[in-house]
Amino acid sequence: MRKKIKAKLKSMHWVKRTLIITSFVIVTFVAVVIIFFSPIAKYLIEKYDIKYLGREVKTGIMYANPFTGTVRMGNLRLYELKSNKVFISGRATVNFNMTKLFSGEYIIEDLTFSNAKMYVVQTRKNFNFNDIIDKFTPKEKKLVKKARTKLSILNINIENAEIHYQEKVIPVDYYIKEVNLFSEGMHWDRDTMNIKFSFSNGPASGKIKGNFKINLNTKDYALYVNIKKFDLRLLEQYLHDMANYGHLAANLDADVHASGNVKALLSVKAKGLLAINDFHFGKTPDQDFLSFDKLLLQFREVNPQQYKYYLDSVIIDHPMFVYETYDYLDNLQRMFGEGGSKIKEAHADSTKYNLIIEIAKSVQQFAKNFLESYYKIDRVALYRGDLKFNDYSPREKFAISLNPLYLHADSINKNHERIYFQLRSDVKPYGTLKVNMNVDPNDYQYFDADYNLQKIPIPLVNPYLITYTSFPLDRGSLEFNGNMSVQNGNINSFNHLVILDPRVGKRIRKKDTKWIPVPLIMAFVRERGNVIDYHIPVTGDLKNPKIHFKDIIFDLLKNIFVKPPTTPYSFTVKNVENEIEKSLTLKWEMRQTVLRREQEKFVDKIADFLKSNRDASITVQPVQYAEKEKEYTLFYEAKKKYFLIQNHKSANQYSEDDSVFVEKMSVKDSGFVHYLKKQFNDNDYYTIQQKCLKLIG
Repeated sequence: MRKKIKAKLKSMHWVKRTLIITSFVIVTFVAVVIIFFSPIAKYLIEKYDIKYLGREVKTGIMYANPFTGTVRMGNLRLYELKSNKVFISGRATVNFNMTKLFSGEYIIEDLTFSNAKMYVVQTRKNFNFNDIIDKFTPKEKKLVKKARTKLSILNINIENAEIHYQEKVIPVDYYIKEVNLFSEGMHWDRDTMNIKFSFSNGPASGKIKGNFKINLNTKDYALYVNIKKFDLRLLEQYLHDMANYGHLAANLDADVHASGNVKALLSVKAKGLLAINDFHFGKTPDQDFLSFDKLLLQFREVNPQQYKYYLDSVIIDHPMFVYETYDYLDNLQRMFGEGGSKIKEAHADSTKYNLIIEIAKSVQQFAKNFLESYYKIDRVALYRGDLKFNDYSPREKFAISLNPLYLHADSINKNHERIYFQLRSDVKPYGTLKVNMNVDPNDYQYFDADYNLQKIPIPLVNPYLITYTSFPLDRGSLEFNGNMSVQNGNINSFNHLVILDPRVGKRIRKKDTKWIPVPLIMAFVRERGNVIDYHIPVTGDLKNPKIHFKDIIFDLLKNIFVKPPTTPYSFTVKNVENEIEKSLTLKWEMRQTVLRREQEKFVDKIADFLKSNRDASITVQPVQYAEKEKEYTLFYEAKKKYFLIQNHKSANQYSEDDSVFVEKMSVKDSGFVHYLKKQFNDNDYYTIQQKCLKLIG
């Protein structure tokens, strides 16, 4: 019995020892495999990278477990094709499903790429990853299908990545950071893929996050995107490809749900909100041609395929637009080339990708589709607009603006018979504008408009009058009102022009001014009461309107035959009016600094009158035009500096006769213009005013 027990214990001891040895061998084998498999795998990857991938691959510390299917690679670097520049770098973790390998199915259960950096380089239509796509794209469709049935990549996770983009031709340099992307992955037996993403603007402010779902076969997609204060300064780099210079800045807010097909732009269905804020476009950051505080588009449904556009609001706040003309070209042609040649050149080169041009093409498609669709907009509004026109081609600057401008329309609906618009604005420096308009939404060749322009001072146009006639107008105000009815493009318009109390000033004799006998012309065009009053009908069509001058011609003929017999009486009345005016008013001329002798006498008379009549009072009414005052002073000081330099004189030697000579000198004098050109580059300063300001400070 004891022998049997000893034999049994001995047998159990042997089994235990065998198990321990076997376990030790297995553990040792596994450890050895793991220890040596990682460097072997690293060696094989770096040795056969070019053979199988076409590019060099380097890794840092690597851990590979063939039993669990886990691979971790630190400091992974994939280089550019035949280059020592890094294409992608970061840390990668991959978990393979080893059990499925024996059934011919390849499953990556988890793929994580963290702290990655990627450099995307585009040269015209070529990208720096085209070779990778070509290498792994099977040449036959059967192979594509076969490859898809064997491979699934699940739980794709990109953490805190940074993606740099460079376009070499334009050029463009931009990047996004804090890129986080998660997807449940792509299954060999499923067509759809869901992606959750977020990233931040690299060089500036702003964040974008959302969800993206795509069918890999049909290319149908569903998208939700939320954008907050995303800086759009990236677009400025594309602007330089189509302009001689320019500055563009804005930021974007959006909250949009959309679906469609990536192959067809107009297949989109969308709802949500889009807002562009703090938009600035112009020559420099300090000189805008176009700007606005906010452009808001809020839409309930946009469906171009079904020709439907349902919008809650289209609002633009504080838009500003400046149009300027110079001796040569205007501000827009200076930027984009004569006739927009730079834009045409950029558009013609189809091998380049210009984001601004692509956006413009998309907007053009939507605009064309919109006009052909049924649309409904609950509210359209423009607040605090500022439209400016500056003309530097005359000898003096002409400037006028609509500010503040308001435009409003409610319930714009294509099913309605008419769409009603109201426009109100002050005219700077003086005047008001009102326009009421209604349009047939189904045919824009049917519309009616009433307009009224009031209290516009005629001296406002003196830059043109002095340049082309030599005679300014010292006084007068313009009123213009009318209505227009357009039916099928045919115009029927009645307009009434009234100029009250126009007064011709003394002739200004300058070398660069032309001469037209304005006082003689006024004798014929003015009617009794010193009024110019004409009705001006307009007919024809929108492409070829015809202005009827019959009323003007009849009034001129009447003045020719009626005025001569009444001329003596008119002169008497005129003299009386002048005497009364002189006894009632004192006019402080532009750039006048002291009272003239007759004005001092007038002030003395007023003082004596007020002493004698305690109940009497006087009214001082300023008509300020500070910009024109500054312009005159600027011209004089610049011409004075030029005169002193040309004549080798100091300021102490400057005489009264010299002052008169400088005053009469034209700002377009060839010597003066040549002097300014030598001081400043025409590419930086287009106008006499800008050059004089730079010269004087």
